[in-house]
Amino acid sequence: MKITFKCVPFEQLSLTELYKAMALRQEVFVVEQNCPFVDADGKDPLAWHCMGLDENGELMAYTRLFDLSVYYNGYTSIGRVVSSSKARGTGIGKLLMQKSIEYCTELFGNRPIKIGAQKYLEQFYESFGFKSTGEDYIEDGILHTYMIRDVSV
Repeated sequence: MKITFKCVPFEQLSLTELYKAMALRQEVFVVEQNCPFVDADGKDPLAWHCMGLDENGELMAYTRLFDLSVYYNGYTSIGRVVSSSKARGTGIGKLLMQKSIEYCTELFGNRPIKIGAQKYLEQFYESFGFKSTGEDYIEDGILHTYMIRDVSV
């Protein structure tokens, strides 16, 4: 599967791209994870949107990227990390995180990145240099932990 990445600010998203991103987020976070929550949290206009598209233009992976102190005070951030069930097992999640970290550094400078990770994915994020702060919390009924990737990684 050939994936092409694109990262744009909210204002440059086409209506089709926005629709595909919202549909993928709802498919995974609301339906698949059986977690009813308001995904349209008002933060999309503040984010850059990283999209992994297959050769047919179908959205296979997605993240939101935030500049320094926009989401977490003192940190840049990556959120809404999601991959399509059609692409799982292909390494798309790893590629998505590599690209998201690269885009964060390119767009916002070499700064620490903070994420709110689902706890069961802690080891996955550790493989990219993120370390748990030890602050676990429940969000929408799912156990999460805050993790930080220092600039020295």
